[in-house]
Amino acid sequence: MTELGSKADPEKDRIAVDGRVITLGTDSKSIPKIYILLNKPKGCISTVSDPEGRPTVIDLVKKIKQRIFPVGRLDLDAEGVLLLTNDGELANKLIHPRYKIPKKYLVKVSDAPDEKDMAKLRKGIYLEDGRTLPAEARFIKATKTNSWIELTVYEGRNRLVKRMCFAIGHSVLKLQRTEFAGIKLGSLKPGDFRMLTKDEVERLKNLTKIM
Repeated sequence: MTELGSKADPEKDRIAVDGRVITLGTDSKSIPKIYILLNKPKGCISTVSDPEGRPTVIDLVKKIKQRIFPVGRLDLDAEGVLLLTNDGELANKLIHPRYKIPKKYLVKVSDAPDEKDMAKLRKGIYLEDGRTLPAEARFIKATKTNSWIELTVYEGRNRLVKRMCFAIGHSVLKLQRTEFAGIKLGSLKPGDFRMLTKDEVERLKNLTKIM
């Protein structure tokens, strides 16, 4: 088959690119799965590589010899919980909207949102790419010129938290993800990482099961 869009079965078909035969190599099921919790610092890109030469999250886990990748993304100026793995199947499920995986953020915003603002976040806000799912929103405290709120969202749109807060009239000044699917930072310092426990991995897998 040479037509564009043709499908091949890698288990049965001989696949070649520019005359070079591609082999399956090691069975992916036999490769040990790795699950990492990283406290992503500000100024670090949530990608495997960056054409502009900026530091990436992979630079922070260089001691891990296997190829891994981040589960979703955190903005350049955001920090906090970021999972990395080589389990593509689980990673795709964790970022798929159908599973509604909870992501909790500590957010510093301009001024002080009132109860009406918080109610809008809880109900769902109309953005340019559609209405958001209802979020869990809690006002934490106010300072002289800004405030802190806690926001839990169940979808992974680009810059979602920032856009939601801006839609109610409050710019995001600082953003930290404190939990992803119930996985918390704990005592991890920015730039540090640890392996997930078996119980944590099992919890992630249970969250991505359709009952």
